[in-house]
Amino acid sequence: MEIKQLHSWKVSTAEASKIQIDLRKKLILHSESDFSTIQTIAATDVSCNKFENILYTAVVLVRFSDLQIINALTKISSTTFPYLPGFLSFREAPAVLDIFKELSDPPEVLMCDGQGIAHPRGLGLASHLGLFLNIPTIGCAKSVLVGKYTNPALLKGSHSPMIYQGQMVGAALRSRSNVKPVFVSCGHKIGLQDSIQLVLHTCNRYRIPEPLRMAHQLVNKMRTGNHK
Repeated sequence: MEIKQLHSWKVSTAEASKIQIDLRKKLILHSESDFSTIQTIAATDVSCNKFENILYTAVVLVRFSDLQIINALTKISSTTFPYLPGFLSFREAPAVLDIFKELSDPPEVLMCDGQGIAHPRGLGLASHLGLFLNIPTIGCAKSVLVGKYTNPALLKGSHSPMIYQGQMVGAALRSRSNVKPVFVSCGHKIGLQDSIQLVLHTCNRYRIPEPLRMAHQLVNKMRTGNHK
């Protein structure tokens, strides 16, 4: 698929910070599509040792109706950008984009193991990838980067707003009853309520959405040398 070229990835942290601030203004944080008719959804996960420069990346494309895998692509690559909280997209996004170049048909939505706008400068991995790929993206993280929230009720589907600098940047979502919440934020071209509903639809037996769980399993197999 075609990938936009918005900037170079060979930048300093000061340049990266300015890029994030500038690109944040280009995000669309409402739904432009009717996600009730969605057919495909993808997820990506990147695994690495923060003290090394090797990245293990997976993109999994699944049918939305039954969450069965349509395609799964992996990549082992290297990076020169350091491991710095708030700048992980400069370390991880190029590898994800390289995989997407191999996809003939883009997914209707991409879910990322990371943040959307729940980020110090409003541009986490999901938002950054959304602008490059020009598709709806969702951040679904296991922990908080920024934002205060109250614990949602214990029933699946309960959620509470995440507030950062006076703005709602996402939601703490109970993806399964009686488990820790996940943290959902808009990436690009999708609103928060649609993001929450898509995450809930893809959570069956586990706290983590099934597409993200499958992508995570793939990168772990690569790291342990058991990939086929």
